[in-house]
Amino acid sequence: MEEFLGALGTLAVILMAVVGLLAGWIAGLIAGRNMLLYMVLGVVGAFVLPFLLALAGLGALAAYGVVMILIVAAIGAVFVLLVGKLLFDR
Repeated sequence: MEEFLGALGTLAVILMAVVGLLAGWIAGLIAGRNMLLYMVLGVVGAFVLPFLLALAGLGALAAYGVVMILIVAAIGAVFVLLVGKLLFDR
């Protein structure tokens, strides 16, 4: 984990958190409730997918730059938000 975060750099980690918060905020606005839950899920997703890809040996993701990492973070945030919606909204 340290190697992954070290390769990303502090700015990329902050930007990933911002992407997750933004995705969660938008999801909370659409759902009309549970804003904090959606924001937390967005941040989790924004970190989980890039981390899983790095564990799978796709560490070259960082070589494509911060923009690619943020795109993957956004995809991860949306995925986790969809799963969260299925689990928590009944």
